[in-house]
Amino acid sequence: MTAVLEDCRLAGVAMRALRHHTGVVIPVYLPSTIDTKQGEALLEDTVELACGQVTDPAHICLSVDGEACGAEAAQRLAQRFGALVHIGPVNRGKLGAAMDGVRVLLQDVDVQYVALVDQDGDHFCSELLGFLRVALHIRDRTENERVIVLGRRASRHRPMGFLRGELEEFADRVLLDALAYRAAMAGRPLRLEYALALDEFPDFHSGYKLFSRPTAQDVFLSEPRLEGVSESCYYRHGCEAVMVVEALEGGAYLGNLSRSTLNVQPITTFGLYNLSQLVADKIIWPCRRLKIPARFAQQWMANHAGRLLLHTLRPEGKDELDRIRRLVLGALPDGVEMGEEPVLEPLFV
Repeated sequence: MTAVLEDCRLAGVAMRALRHHTGVVIPVYLPSTIDTKQGEALLEDTVELACGQVTDPAHICLSVDGEACGAEAAQRLAQRFGALVHIGPVNRGKLGAAMDGVRVLLQDVDVQYVALVDQDGDHFCSELLGFLRVALHIRDRTENERVIVLGRRASRHRPMGFLRGELEEFADRVLLDALAYRAAMAGRPLRLEYALALDEFPDFHSGYKLFSRPTAQDVFLSEPRLEGVSESCYYRHGCEAVMVVEALEGGAYLGNLSRSTLNVQPITTFGLYNLSQLVADKIIWPCRRLKIPARFAQQWMANHAGRLLLHTLRPEGKDELDRIRRLVLGALPDGVEMGEEPVLEPLFV
């Protein structure tokens, strides 16, 4: 009972931490290829919710991913709400905008936690208090100041659709294998006791994350490690994996919090990308960063492909997974371009 009461009293501590010591970075990307009017309306809603959670609106930073991708809208909203704005000269990808925004906020020594919140109206800042309670619980239980909290979606399929939901699950499962391999090779256990109460694997690629200040410094202030991949792979496609991997490599504990999502995403830039390359890059960078041998990555992808419902969509689903598998293995240092060998699968289920 004592522990429960202690955790309940964390609510007040968490509220003060949220109000006075938490910054929020909102990466802004409003290209002309999307409905910019709807995009600006969703961004306004996100900014207003964020400013309602903190005492000082200067703890909110709108970080624009390229001057031509929403700078005017971000400046207008920042002026209206009293938030900060940073405009990147070129469009690099979400990770670039996140890095710029976090660097701006960490100049304020009062900012001890940083939340990363997408602009798309599907990340509700009204739920940030729960993130702080999770972070403080982990900090107090582990006596470790390094924490990252993921905003877990109850369903990937509902907001994103069947195909994207399946492929994010695929990338999440392989990333968990890669992290476990890295931990074993480094002689340290992979610590997931605060992240897997309801799931087989964490929602690594959720766009809603909270970082303690030391972890934010580890992830966003260190020199970029491209590991031989393209800037598009690192800054754009693999951005969520980069945040998770660098946080855990820095010694952070991983936390998890269930969060709300809309039933259907109101706006998305997902269709602007090469789907196969996008998902492959989510796997390629962490495998290169964590020194994963190609034969392990090959086996993990084989292990998980058959369990996906996408695998039952034949031939389209199997073909998509096969394209991703080939791209991943062709991009690893010791990988080879695959031939026409069949993917092995069980006879019965």
